[in-house]
Amino acid sequence: MNVSSCPHSAGCKPSMNDRRRPPPSDPATPLVPARMVNEWVYCPRLAYLEWVEGEWAESSDTAQGKRVHARVDQSGGRLPAPEELGVEVARVRSVTLSSERLGVIAKMDVVDVRDGLVMPVDFKKGKRPHVAFGAYDPERVQVCVQAMILEDNGYRVEQGAIWYAGSRERVRIALDDALRARSLEAIAGLRAAAEARRRPPPLEDSPKCPRCSLAGICLPDETNLFKTGHPPRPLNPSDDPALPLYVQTPGARLRKSGGRLIVESDDDTVEVPIIDVSQVALFGPVSVTTPALHALMRAEIPVSWFSTGGWFLGHTIGTGNGNVAVREAQYQAAFSQRRCLEFARALVAAKVRNSRTMLRRNWRAERGMEGKTEALAGLKRIARRAPHAADVQQLLGFEGEAAAIYFGSFNQMLAYGDANGLGGFSFATRDRRPPPDPVNAMLSLAYALLTRAMTVTISSTGLDPYMGLYHRPRHGRPALALDLMEPFRAIVADSTIIQVVNNGEIKPSDFVFNGPSCSLNPRGRKTLIAAFERRLQRETTHPLFGYRVSMRRLIEVQARLLARHFQGEILRYPHYLPR
Repeated sequence: MNVSSCPHSAGCKPSMNDRRRPPPSDPATPLVPARMVNEWVYCPRLAYLEWVEGEWAESSDTAQGKRVHARVDQSGGRLPAPEELGVEVARVRSVTLSSERLGVIAKMDVVDVRDGLVMPVDFKKGKRPHVAFGAYDPERVQVCVQAMILEDNGYRVEQGAIWYAGSRERVRIALDDALRARSLEAIAGLRAAAEARRRPPPLEDSPKCPRCSLAGICLPDETNLFKTGHPPRPLNPSDDPALPLYVQTPGARLRKSGGRLIVESDDDTVEVPIIDVSQVALFGPVSVTTPALHALMRAEIPVSWFSTGGWFLGHTIGTGNGNVAVREAQYQAAFSQRRCLEFARALVAAKVRNSRTMLRRNWRAERGMEGKTEALAGLKRIARRAPHAADVQQLLGFEGEAAAIYFGSFNQMLAYGDANGLGGFSFATRDRRPPPDPVNAMLSLAYALLTRAMTVTISSTGLDPYMGLYHRPRHGRPALALDLMEPFRAIVADSTIIQVVNNGEIKPSDFVFNGPSCSLNPRGRKTLIAAFERRLQRETTHPLFGYRVSMRRLIEVQARLLARHFQGEILRYPHYLPR
């Protein structure tokens, strides 16, 4: 294609148009990567999430893009200094330069050198689009930023180029005044948003969202629902196929070999690709080698530690989510008594409503219907009173009263042991210190597993799992995880117990007694963990958004909605209330 001469070419200084609109210069704000300027033109919210909040999600598109850049990301050749350029022809790969004047930095895929001129060439994975100027605006802006960086380092640039790997075509980019002005405007916009820590609003009904790898983090339609009332599109990416790895054999050893995790015990050896593992849960005396732990931390795969009896002790992660802004907003909410009370009122009401839903769905006719109406009415009355509680102490009273009704009726959801050959499972009252019977032992383990799942999910969203709003902070206590899990206790944990008992998956022989304490043996623990994971994998319809997702994914959506609530994008956090 023909390219006209540009007024910024051949060694000229930047025009007054460049000098009139420099980005804000603040030493506290790091240099903006040129590819983030590209993202800002494409979608300001996407650029902010990636650069300022450090969010990232892999997709097939990003993986393909990495493969296209695999070669050019390897340094090749040396870019001569401006005064060293002659008539020689050269191609230099992976060149990193910055401009303090512009406040930007770029890693350029290729810089072509010819006749004293240089030309930045950016590589893209797709085919050349048939649009005006030969490329989309975000891509043209990225090349223009690279060219201006080269100019500020003393090089002469007449034009840039984009190489489209999909169609194996090169498109020349003219560096005219309009493109330069657009590039400077984008740099200034992104820097200003970063310095103000102001996340741009999501796009509305945009065709860009369905293919965006960050759709499940951004939640554009879900966030807009609270403003526009329009039902969201099913933009959320499919559930990650990776699953948790549980290791509970005493004396087992977890090590790494290449890209695989190897679990060794006296009786067996199991190998699992790291890419297929989402979390690792270790029970009792299980050891992990340092290389394995390093690999898991690099992959941002958390390692959760449990006692032999199933008590959740804590978890090990890598550097974790570096989103400081969301934690700052969380702390501000946690330090506000008004916001804590508002959140706690709705939380307790949601927990009570979901407990009532469990009783309504699972009350067994052969147990007799006496008391069902009374129990449901009592829980309904408490759920209506909770939003009007005067303080947290009154809420605790409501919660205790609801727990007495719910657990007092819990036995009515369990099948008769003798009639079904399941053994004599029965339940009288909730007691956890220590669990005195099989049902209490299963509830304790299921709640520990749910706490672990909530803690890991909350950490992945950038929130602090130890700073709660209803459960008060205490050393080693994941208070926010306990907050978020309250509406899910009955729906996830309790329903798992009801299933394994009524289906006969767990037998009385799967328990051991030690004085007044009861706990599951290894077989029983394995069976309950498998049932718990099945429950998380089961698809359900989100009651607010209407699309179907797994319970595991739904919990993540709720955690991200909570972060949006803390940061003011959603006025009221929508607690999970299945119909």
